[in-house]
Amino acid sequence: MTEALDPAPLFDEVACAPAGGRAWWVRAADGVRLRVGAWVPERPRGTVLLFPGRTEYIEKYGPTAGDLGARGYAVMAIDWRGQGLADRLVEDAMSGHVHRFADYQKDVAEMVAAAGAAGMPRPWHLLAHSMGGAIGLRAAMSGLDVASASFTGPMWGIRMAQALRPVAWSLAWGTRQLGVDHLYAPGTDSESYVLSEPFETNKLTTDRGMYDFMIDQLRAHPELALGGPSLRWLHEALIETRDLARRPSPALPCLTLAGDGEEIVDLDRIRARMDAWPGGRLEILDGALHEVLMEGPDTRAAAAEMLAAHYGDAAQPQTGTPAAEGA
Repeated sequence: MTEALDPAPLFDEVACAPAGGRAWWVRAADGVRLRVGAWVPERPRGTVLLFPGRTEYIEKYGPTAGDLGARGYAVMAIDWRGQGLADRLVEDAMSGHVHRFADYQKDVAEMVAAAGAAGMPRPWHLLAHSMGGAIGLRAAMSGLDVASASFTGPMWGIRMAQALRPVAWSLAWGTRQLGVDHLYAPGTDSESYVLSEPFETNKLTTDRGMYDFMIDQLRAHPELALGGPSLRWLHEALIETRDLARRPSPALPCLTLAGDGEEIVDLDRIRARMDAWPGGRLEILDGALHEVLMEGPDTRAAAAEMLAAHYGDAAQPQTGTPAAEGA
């Protein structure tokens, strides 16, 4: 029960979330402290385990919790290691760093344990965004205990010019050998993206209100902010996305949403994965950028409707190959 969990802060005043949200501290198997948070509506139909992207934090998904809660779904989200209020991993707290991409699976294990301890309503469903999409796909391949999977702008490949790809590999590998892979990847620094990039040129959303929402959150709580990725993170991400691309999709119903203006992750990799996912469905949303859940009201409503229908369908008795179980 939740009484057994250690309460953590939840910044309700900036979350734009349903009332009654709660957050807790948990510790991964290697001792890294993480934060999980949850919102549960009346008469819930199940729970969405929400895996955020790089730089993100629980409060950013307050509006999503509201959208899904209005359709009957509880939401539990996590601050991954190295971001949000979770333990930062290097001396420069603004560096988006990870020692090994596999370490995120330790965070997944603690989130699942916390969902059980908090009595989050079943069935459980996965919703994973961007970097969380790589973490979520790996978890699903490993038997994550969910009835369905869904992704938004999943990082199944990092978008970059083809000529730069071998350079990125070489630079990330070389700095790792030299012990300086804690430095920022080229073109990035300690500044948070939304605090440094003008709305007019941003690659996240076409909706100024949602962009201002993200800016206001970080101005109110700068401890949530994160800068660019480290070279170590880049190398680990390149290795992980390459390995995932070589593996078959899990036996789970899957819905993936992506914007037609996607410029951060590799849309071709997303199409290739979903073309080969048995029973999988890809929806490309017109006029949307990388963060379809942070777009304008019409796009957010359409996304929430598709996700809720997907979860509802997955909760019905299925015939044929069962979904992956375990974890």
